[in-house]
Amino acid sequence: MSKQTTAKQAVEPTTGQPAPSFSGETTDGQQLSMVDLKGTPLVLYFYPRDNTPGCTTEARDFQARLAEFEAAGVRVVGVSNDDAASHRKFCDKQGITFPLIADTDRSVSTAFNVLRMKNMFGKRFEGIERSTFLIDADGVIRQTWRKVKVPGHVDEVLEAIKAL
Repeated sequence: MSKQTTAKQAVEPTTGQPAPSFSGETTDGQQLSMVDLKGTPLVLYFYPRDNTPGCTTEARDFQARLAEFEAAGVRVVGVSNDDAASHRKFCDKQGITFPLIADTDRSVSTAFNVLRMKNMFGKRFEGIERSTFLIDADGVIRQTWRKVKVPGHVDEVLEAIKAL
């Protein structure tokens, strides 16, 4: 089965539904799963690649406001298809202290249906569509953002948290 077929067959997680189950290795080499996070609201954001301009800005924006997320009792977790070593370098370079999941097998990306066919320099490839999911303490998706534009996004997420 091709990766493109896999992405198309994924179910679209929507507001009001339970978040898909997932598990992945984080920057510190630990496994993090939806089960581990149950009981804690979660911002799960997907980004295309470490050390690219938009992804760096987005990670820095979440980091800059991390104290506000923590004060609201919300965990922030980032996900990309880069490996754990890439994530560690990215976190060290950018001062990121929240976990990043190394979704190298694309299982988390597939579960949340964020893989899309993209075009770059005339080459087609499958990659992550920048997306964010706000998941409540019961594991229910409360809000989704697709095709995220980085400027102002963290502000939008914090506003949605106030409505929880």
